[in-house]
Amino acid sequence: MTTMPSSQNPPAGQEPPRRATPLWRNRDYNILWISRSLTEVGFNASTMAFPLLVLAVTRSPGTAGLVQGVNAAAQLLAGLPGGTLVDRWNRKAVMLTCEAVRAVALLWLVRMIWTGTAAVWHMAVVAAVLGVCSALFDPAEEASLPHVVPPEQLATAVSMNHARNSIGHLVGTALSGALFGVKRVLPFLADALTHLVSFGLLLFVRLPKREGRAAGAPPANLRREALEGLKWVWGHRLIRVTAMCAVAVNFLFQVLYLVIIVVAQQSGVPSAQIGVMAAMFGAGGLLGALAAPRLYARCGPRVSVVLTFWTMAVLAPVTLTTGNGIVMGLVLAGIAFLAPTANTAVSTYQLLTTPDHLRGRLSGVIGLVAGISTALGPVVGGLLMECAGARWAILLSAFGIAVLAVTVTLNPTLRGFGESPALPPAEDGPGRAGAAPGAR
Repeated sequence: MTTMPSSQNPPAGQEPPRRATPLWRNRDYNILWISRSLTEVGFNASTMAFPLLVLAVTRSPGTAGLVQGVNAAAQLLAGLPGGTLVDRWNRKAVMLTCEAVRAVALLWLVRMIWTGTAAVWHMAVVAAVLGVCSALFDPAEEASLPHVVPPEQLATAVSMNHARNSIGHLVGTALSGALFGVKRVLPFLADALTHLVSFGLLLFVRLPKREGRAAGAPPANLRREALEGLKWVWGHRLIRVTAMCAVAVNFLFQVLYLVIIVVAQQSGVPSAQIGVMAAMFGAGGLLGALAAPRLYARCGPRVSVVLTFWTMAVLAPVTLTTGNGIVMGLVLAGIAFLAPTANTAVSTYQLLTTPDHLRGRLSGVIGLVAGISTALGPVVGGLLMECAGARWAILLSAFGIAVLAVTVTLNPTLRGFGESPALPPAEDGPGRAGAAPGAR
């Protein structure tokens, strides 16, 4: 009788398949996740405190908005050049430098506030520095993710990063008011300390060494390299279409969120319930990020994106049928719940498809376009309400989302979105979890 080989024992001469380290035991990913979680809390605490500080010093709401705008403008303007430089420089060094610079800038502002000499220009300078550092740090961290997480775990890692951002927002904004009420300086001091701790943690992250420029390669040119990144994003049809889907979702979120809040106010919903609505929106996003890995695995990339659009189109008009703040909050939570799954699908595909030497520029391009759409969302929502009224603004938004949902559903390019992309060739190769050769 012939003995069949056991499924537990591989044929002679063949190594057994290596199982990837579980994500929760992945040392380098956990260091990145914890360090960024801390800085998200600090960032949201200081972001909420900035307008309060400006108002306390100047009594001018316009000036408060101007300082906030400086941060956003700096991040947008530095976005594409930042992604280009990240592809040129050592990414770990970029992250460490950004954390050090942010800590120094915030400690300088803390000193100004403590001595009572803080002026608007101090705040504007710090806001600009923080914006530029974000434009460099974010692409560096995102481009490093495939080097610390194996491809089969990348979707889970991306969704956990979305959860991290939601946690940071919820904790940071809640902490900001309490700290500012005790002492104006405390939110900025807390933010500085989170960056110092993050700097210390990032020293222990192992990333593969980047190879130098190949012999005979053209000299470094920021403009040419930035255009190369733009051409890659625009020339890769599926990346271009999925990027547009992600930008459209984020833009429509901003429009709907503002309009629904105004509808609640006009419907006589108490202020306390409006606050609960905002909290439910954040909680929906957090729960959605935690559920995203399973939803993504079950639905697949294309269905994840299509389902998000249709959910928004169906739920938005429900807010017109009720004046109850809790019901409106549940609608907001439902809208926010599926967004992380769609973003996970898009981000995972983009990271796996894009060659390593272009990942920083990909992040810079996407960040730039997403930042513009996020800034325009409230503006468009406000204009819709001015021209047509809040209730018609919701109906028009829902109609626009439905049109986009139909377009996404029928789009021939997205029919191939369910296929897992092959890993692109990379000059230094994506490192496996916790085992990057030449790591430092």
